[in-house]
Amino acid sequence: MELQSAPSPPPPRVAVIVPAYGVAHLVGEALDSLLAQDMTDWECVVVDDGAPDDVAEAVTPYLKDSRITFLHTDNGGVSAARNRAIAITSAPYIALLDGDDLFRPAYLARTTAALDEDPAARIVTCNARIFGALDRERYCVSAKQGTSDGLHGSLGDVLDRSFNVYIGSTFRRADFDSVGGFDETMSHAEDFDFWVRLMMLGGHALYLDEVLGEYRVRPESASASNSKMIRGNLRVYEKALAALGNGPDAGIAHRMIAVNHNQLAFEQALTRVEQGDTQGLPALRAVYRAQGGMIWTLAFALWRIAPALAPPMLRWRRRAHMRGGSTVNVPPLPSARPARLARA
Repeated sequence: MELQSAPSPPPPRVAVIVPAYGVAHLVGEALDSLLAQDMTDWECVVVDDGAPDDVAEAVTPYLKDSRITFLHTDNGGVSAARNRAIAITSAPYIALLDGDDLFRPAYLARTTAALDEDPAARIVTCNARIFGALDRERYCVSAKQGTSDGLHGSLGDVLDRSFNVYIGSTFRRADFDSVGGFDETMSHAEDFDFWVRLMMLGGHALYLDEVLGEYRVRPESASASNSKMIRGNLRVYEKALAALGNGPDAGIAHRMIAVNHNQLAFEQALTRVEQGDTQGLPALRAVYRAQGGMIWTLAFALWRIAPALAPPMLRWRRRAHMRGGSTVNVPPLPSARPARLARA
């Protein structure tokens, strides 16, 4: 009697990339959310790019599942970590899951099906619950996405941030290869840079109007450094301009450069006053002169009388925002839409 071997498992349809630098205490939750997926034909690489904590020990119990691989590399930043992890996978689709975030059970099934059904989609993104170091939970998307039907975003929509791309998004390996992966020279806004370069291939970004992910805010997360994020955004727009020529999307990039320079000037003046230099108040007032709201108007009136109150009040404001307030620090110019939350 001839023995028959067990059938081989189906090849993975999607590679899930999990950077885990500094989140050894949280990465198990991320992997548990992956193991709970409705869809089972996935592969996963957890990458430790020289983390200061013991990621290997945290991941070891999960390596019993043959779909999960652990990769240790030298520290090269999150872009290098993602690129190196993607290089050892083979699935036609790639999904990003940061080591402190979570997928909801339907995430992989819904995003891969959307890519199957829509060949013109370069990115499939979704809504996500934001939790963690917040006064109150909220969602990544709270308004209509983009300028079209709310589900399809153009390059211009991604550039002006009216179409929010959640970091835990899914895209095609072929497109990843076409744009050369993540830019390893960028330490901030590397995900935004990647989305923009994907969109330059043509097609559209696709939004699934469902809460399919969980985005964790930590007090020490990279997104807490607003000035660095703004400088990262500026570099994205400058890179985009070099490739866009003189078309309408180049005009959007020019306007967003002005917006981000305005935000950077505000951040620099804000930091100066927070540190006790009330001579920075005129610069702060100048940024807000045209568009400041009532609260700021009242605050400046108070600080004109009692400037010593400005530093503690602004330090309190920043702490409140880090716990879940608005991530937009200064109103944009009239010709641009406001930015929405994005992961560093």
